[in-house]
Amino acid sequence: MTTGADRTADLDLIKRIIPHRYPFLLVDKVRDIVLGESCVGIKNVTINEPQFTGHFPGMPIFPGVMIIEAMAQTSGILVGITMDLVDKNANVFFMGVDGVKFRRKVVPGDVLELHVKALRGGGRVWKFEGRAMVEGELVCEATFMAMFDVLNTSGKAGA
Repeated sequence: MTTGADRTADLDLIKRIIPHRYPFLLVDKVRDIVLGESCVGIKNVTINEPQFTGHFPGMPIFPGVMIIEAMAQTSGILVGITMDLVDKNANVFFMGVDGVKFRRKVVPGDVLELHVKALRGGGRVWKFEGRAMVEGELVCEATFMAMFDVLNTSGKAGA
């Protein structure tokens, strides 16, 4: 990670912040991180991902719920960096999703840009606005809330 306006998170840092792993880790990198405010996650959509064997045979479409999950994971990375949760065994839990709209299909070969903006946060519960884009075109938008929890050394929740 670098400092200043070009703050980024590579795959190694992402895995030190959120617990997700293949096949459910849906963010390859994060760029344009503004602490406590916003960032852009990148998801390279490839044909060899397991969901395409059934969604849909002969017409692979990246599932909409996975787009929303990718936006949520991106927001988790933003909060993890903002609150210094790297290597702290943090968990992120969805609390709600509102106003979801899908505008176009996402298919293998697309590079999904996940623009997330914090609307409210600073403590354990955060609210975000998310927009997923492909080549500058809006594919999905939503607002969502998440709770962040850090496990202490006994494995029990608590900050």
